[in-house]
Amino acid sequence: MIPLIGKVEKYINDRVQKDGAILSILIDPCDYSTPQKAIETALLAVEAGTDILGVGGSTGAQGELLDSVIKGIKKETDVPIVLFPGNIATISASADAVFFMSLLNSRNPYWISQAQMLSAPMIKKMGIEALPTGYILVEPGGTAGWVGDANLVPRNRPKLAAALALSAQLAGRRMVFTDAGSAAFDHIPLEMITTVRKAIDAIYIVGGGIRTPEQAGKVVAAGADCLSIGTAAEETKDVKALVKEFVKIIKQKGKEKIEKGLIR
Repeated sequence: MIPLIGKVEKYINDRVQKDGAILSILIDPCDYSTPQKAIETALLAVEAGTDILGVGGSTGAQGELLDSVIKGIKKETDVPIVLFPGNIATISASADAVFFMSLLNSRNPYWISQAQMLSAPMIKKMGIEALPTGYILVEPGGTAGWVGDANLVPRNRPKLAAALALSAQLAGRRMVFTDAGSAAFDHIPLEMITTVRKAIDAIYIVGGGIRTPEQAGKVVAAGADCLSIGTAAEETKDVKALVKEFVKIIKQKGKEKIEKGLIR
C-alpha cells in the first residue's frame, strides 16, 4: 500500500512549518554546458542552504543525462531531489520524489491526465515518492506553456488562478504550483499570489521570473510557501553567494509570516 504522505512531503511540510518558507533550486541539465556544471551548481546551492533540489524541466532532460546528473548530486548530498517532469521520460529511479503534476489549464487532456496515467505504473515500480501537485501556468508561460498547450492565466485575473488552485486542492492535490515559465520577464503578480494563498490550504509553490533576492522576499510575503528558482542560479557567476542571499531573505520573510500566524 502506498503511504498517503511520504518522507519528502513530510520534510517539505515540516520545513514550511519551521521556517515559514523554503527554497527549491531547479536544475535543468539541458541548460548547462556539461552535466558536471549542472552538478556543481546544485551542490553549491546546497552549501548555500537550499532546502530541496528540483531536477528536470526540459523535454531533453531524460535518460542517461538525467540519471547521471541526479547520481552525481546524490553522491555529495542528502538534500531531497525532486523531479520536475517535462514529460513521461523525465523519470529517474535515483530521484527521491517527483512533482506528480497535472497541468490544470491545458487545452490538451494529455497534460491533464494521460501523461500521469502513462507514468504512474513506472513511478510506483521504481519506488519514487509522488507529490500530488496541481500545476497552473500564468502568462507568459514560457516553453512549458507552448509545449503544454496551456490556456494561460492572464496576469490581471488573480481570481482565475485562485479558482484553479482551489479546484486542485478539492480534487485531493496537496501542493499547488503556479508558474510564469522559464526565463519569464517577471514573477507572478503579487496580488495573484496573495489571492491564491487565501483560497487554499495546500503547500503553495511559486516559480518563474524570480531573479533577485528582493523579488523573492516579496513573493514569500505575498503568500508563497516555496520558491522555485532556476534561471537566476544558472546565469550567476557566484552561485553560492547568490543562493545565500535568497535563503537569507526567504527565511527572514518566512519567520515574519510565522510571527503573524500566517502559516497554515
